[in-house]
Amino acid sequence: MAYSAEVLQRARARLAQAKEDRESENRQHLAEAYARVPRIREIDIQLRRTMAQAAQAAFMQGSGARELLEQARQENLSLQQERAMLAAEFFEEGYLDETPICENCGGSGYVGSAMCECLRELCRQEQKKEVSILTGNKETFNQFRLDYYPDQIDPKYGASPRTIMERNFQNCRRYALTFTPNAGNLLFVGGTGLGKTFLSACIARAVADRGYSVVYETASHLFGKLEQARFNPSEEAKREAAKFTACDLLIVDDLGTEMPGQFVTASLYSLLNDRILSGKPMVISTNLNVDEMSRRYSPQIASRLHGGFQRLTFVGEDIRVLKNRGY
Repeated sequence: MAYSAEVLQRARARLAQAKEDRESENRQHLAEAYARVPRIREIDIQLRRTMAQAAQAAFMQGSGARELLEQARQENLSLQQERAMLAAEFFEEGYLDETPICENCGGSGYVGSAMCECLRELCRQEQKKEVSILTGNKETFNQFRLDYYPDQIDPKYGASPRTIMERNFQNCRRYALTFTPNAGNLLFVGGTGLGKTFLSACIARAVADRGYSVVYETASHLFGKLEQARFNPSEEAKREAAKFTACDLLIVDDLGTEMPGQFVTASLYSLLNDRILSGKPMVISTNLNVDEMSRRYSPQIASRLHGGFQRLTFVGEDIRVLKNRGY
């Protein structure tokens, strides 16, 4: 899963700190044991000596070498048994077990060239924090309220807004809970205050919870970052822009609210093209219909948005207005 450099860096830092904390705790326990039971220090010194003897015997030839190796082995076993008995007598279970922070990788974060699950879990946690900051709230699917949508049939759609929105809700929830890197694209279309941003944030949170890298941006912020990377290409700006193509899921909220212009049109076309060709999913919400998209951007962009995305139409009354009325 494609975690951003920032997420990976924070996760590695947390793992390194946890490793240092564990090693510090182990050193403290050992120092306390030496002070309380001096015989344990003597045993540890003797254990190191027997290990050195065994290593020396391994490079020797003849029967004398085998005898020396066996003697070192027997002495080592006897010392370990004595140490274990002293530890059990004077300390609680596990007090002198110098266990690493992770038994699989020892706290390095990698098993060979593969990322260890301990580091992967920290990446997931950092990804979830990042999504929480970007969305600004803690939206979950359980908080979605269908009672805000009228249940009378709308002749324009042949169904009630509540029925349509329940279908949209189920589609969004299923998309998030079964997300894979080839999950496809969603396009949310409809007026303001109908739940597009809310369900976008729910998807972001649920997908991040499952360990995938998610970038959630409003259209104005996204194009602002792309413009900065293009005309003021600092390393930070380039890293920010790279997230939009590298992440597992890109969510763009409020497409059409940004300042229009040739740069925006070219950047949007390039972003759509890159992610569609690489099969990387996107969720885009907009107040614009297909004709408005064609006029604002280009017919090619409108074609990609409506041909390469599953369209969900949001209907009903502005929920913000309803809340102000006390609903």
